[in-house]
Amino acid sequence: MAKPCLYKKYKKLAGYEVEINRRTAAENEFVVLKKDVDAAYMNKVELQAKVDSLTDEIKFFKCLYEGEITQIQSHISDTSIVLSMDNNRDLDLDSIIAEVRAQYEEVTLKSKAEAETLYQTKIQELQVTAGQHGDDLKLTKAEISELNRLIQRIRSEIGNVKKQVGSMKLIH
Repeated sequence: MAKPCLYKKYKKLAGYEVEINRRTAAENEFVVLKKDVDAAYMNKVELQAKVDSLTDEIKFFKCLYEGEITQIQSHISDTSIVLSMDNNRDLDLDSIIAEVRAQYEEVTLKSKAEAETLYQTKIQELQVTAGQHGDDLKLTKAEISELNRLIQRIRSEIGNVKKQVGSMKLIH
């Protein structure tokens, strides 16, 4: 009778041991799973922080972009552009060269006209200056002639005075 009771106790103990082993395995698995959950949670927190940072950066760039768009649109509203589209897929070098030549000739004519206007203005200024100098020269020549006549008259008077002095010396 002692054997069956011992056997039952042994079997009961073996059952407890199996349960203890299961419990230990479950606890170990729990610890591993808890570490995995903690690591996943930390990863989630880091990713959320990155998401928040990127969201703030997107908001900042969006505000900056909207400001630049507003500024560009204000500049664009002041500018008018006329575009002509040529849907011809072939490259027509002759017309391009002719167009460039026409533009070049237009620029050349405009530059020539500006240069001609500038030179005409300079010539007119020089003519006015030459006329003024010519008038000044005539006045100066007239003054010189007047002074020469005055010198001649004074010399003549000096000659007369010398004659009078000479004749007075003879008389006295």
